[in-house]
Amino acid sequence: MDPPFTPEHQLFRRTLRDYVERELAPHALEWDEAGIFPREIFRGMAEIGALGINYPESVGGAGGDYWFVVVLAEELTRCQNSGVNMGLLVQSQIATPIIDQIGTAEQKKEFLVPALAGEKIAALGISEPDAGSDVASLRTTARRSGDEYVINGAKMWITNGTRADFITLAVRTGGPGHGGISLVTFPTDVKGFSVSKKLAKVGNLSSDTALLFFEDCRIPVRYLLGEENEGFYHVMTNFQGERLVAAIGAVAGMQLLVEDALRYGNERTAFGKPLARFQVWRHRLVEHLTAIEAARWLTYRACDLFNRKETAVKEISMAKLLAGDLMQKVVYDCQQLHGGMGYVVETPVARAFRDARLLTIGGGTSEIMKEIIAKLVPGF
Repeated sequence: MDPPFTPEHQLFRRTLRDYVERELAPHALEWDEAGIFPREIFRGMAEIGALGINYPESVGGAGGDYWFVVVLAEELTRCQNSGVNMGLLVQSQIATPIIDQIGTAEQKKEFLVPALAGEKIAALGISEPDAGSDVASLRTTARRSGDEYVINGAKMWITNGTRADFITLAVRTGGPGHGGISLVTFPTDVKGFSVSKKLAKVGNLSSDTALLFFEDCRIPVRYLLGEENEGFYHVMTNFQGERLVAAIGAVAGMQLLVEDALRYGNERTAFGKPLARFQVWRHRLVEHLTAIEAARWLTYRACDLFNRKETAVKEISMAKLLAGDLMQKVVYDCQQLHGGMGYVVETPVARAFRDARLLTIGGGTSEIMKEIIAKLVPGF
């Protein structure tokens, strides 16, 4: 079947592509070198309706289905800066969906509406120095004190962390294990909150990633998201959207990398003919295009299930596993075809080479994806 992209989806694609290629892509290298992208980009994306594209109109969204998110994740790859992609997708598809799903009217007004308008920057606070994929082992506590929670602990690897106005925060309100975890909305102007440091990463340089500390931070109990001690389920649900946009972006990014390699291979000559005319590269790139097409349709299958609100954990895990691992091979070969030009950061493939490594680590490692799939397939 063909993916269900309607004329409305394609109009959004054209609008977004124009914005990305005009306002974002020309600054890709500049923002990597700066280690941050301008805060105004959040507002710019909101103005074209991109941040709230799949949210209800009641919170400032456009009311679109999940296929609009597919368009969003695909077209953002054209900015040639994975850090920008990550910051914007955390804002719109990772830190905020759970507020729309289970937040109170007050939480939506205070946090979600301004986030979708690009007025407040959002972050998701789950991972800790000693608890990444093992969410059930998180240690940051929220102790009830009257009408307040008193929060103590640390969070690590937090995208948008150095400048977030609020954090969708996972905390321990009960006993050990998954049964004692809750989610809260946490404004970062609270006394006792601090950004310990901005982490120096291998790639995704324009995305600020932080280590955060919480020392006797007090927030009202009304900032609890959903029911107390039921946050683990919501974290696991939220992971599905995060992993799916990662797979969508990886597939779209691989397609652009191969297309760019083909363009370069037809322009660059060696031994009297273009590189793309050598059988070794013709066959290698064709193999990649075939694998990318397979990854695309697996990912679209997961998107279809997710859009229809059907169980898609297995398919999403498979899509992230396949796309993330495949990207490592595709970007390596595309960089190799570029030769020396693929080793200088002014070339997009060089930056993609360092950025792509995160795909098999962030949002759940490839190993975690395999464990999830094994639990869902009979016979293991």
